[in-house]
Amino acid sequence: MPVIPEYEARLANEEAVFQNCFKVHDLPAIFHYWSNRYVRPKLEAFGFSDPYDFFRVQVEEKCRLSPDRVQIVSLGSGNCDMEVNLASKLRDRSISNFEIECLDLNQAMLDRGYEDAKQRDLTSHVTFSKSDFNEWHPRDCYDIVIAHQSLHHVLNLEGLFTSIAGGLRDDGIFITSDMIGRNGHLRWPEALEIVHEFWQELPESYRFNQQLKRHEELYENWDCSTQGFEGIRAQDILPLLVDRFHFHLFIAFGNVIDPFVDRGFGHNFNAEREWDRNFIDRVHARDEAEMLAGNIKPTHMLAVMGKHPAAAPKFHPPLSPAFCIRQP
Repeated sequence: MPVIPEYEARLANEEAVFQNCFKVHDLPAIFHYWSNRYVRPKLEAFGFSDPYDFFRVQVEEKCRLSPDRVQIVSLGSGNCDMEVNLASKLRDRSISNFEIECLDLNQAMLDRGYEDAKQRDLTSHVTFSKSDFNEWHPRDCYDIVIAHQSLHHVLNLEGLFTSIAGGLRDDGIFITSDMIGRNGHLRWPEALEIVHEFWQELPESYRFNQQLKRHEELYENWDCSTQGFEGIRAQDILPLLVDRFHFHLFIAFGNVIDPFVDRGFGHNFNAEREWDRNFIDRVHARDEAEMLAGNIKPTHMLAVMGKHPAAAPKFHPPLSPAFCIRQP
């Protein structure tokens, strides 16, 4: 495992940050405008409409094909919103041959997940385990491993991916939705230059960082990993996955758009205002053009992987996993 100073302090900070975080994935309205208009069609081309639906489709197919109980582990499940919701949707579709083990470092979040599952009468399908996935070793053989927005919190990616491969059945699948940009969610220089171009167009009130509570006359390339594990090794995720797994499905998107639609500045935009929507449309168009040309690389991915090559891996050309790796 890579050595990092003050690991225990970072661990404590990570727990504290999420201790009272009830809405982990709550995002600004302008994000939903952008994702519904531009990301959703990319997903619908492969048969699902959003990340939760992405997980549901993969798990449902596995359950319907299996005569046995499908064993699933979700790594870094947080409040377990997605997992409990997934179990509920599967039950609504008359699927009952599954068990989801939710794994997380934060006991308070697991407790919230348990209460949610209990209220929905799903505790026979969803279980909860406290563990640091930097040191996780599978205690079972799994048909499915899930990582939903958790890999970018992992320091020991090599160890985790070794454990996933070791705990995955031969025909099992590893499903993930995650961030694959620069460490600490920084912009690489070539993307930062474009962000700064668009930043000059923003009214003063749009340049207030709602998370850090400060005005940024010029967008500051802030490292989110300085105290906890947010984006700690994000840039290593995709290269390591390409080296260790075979991709069956890969969808990549977003880069320059991120600062404008995320929690820091996204709340400054009004999704009902024409100027705001037009601005986001133009940023997205530039983002897409630069990614397709290979000048910048995507920062988001949804992926399904296995131990063996797929007959026909699915992705939106030219954005294959290998193409989306930023070379040194």
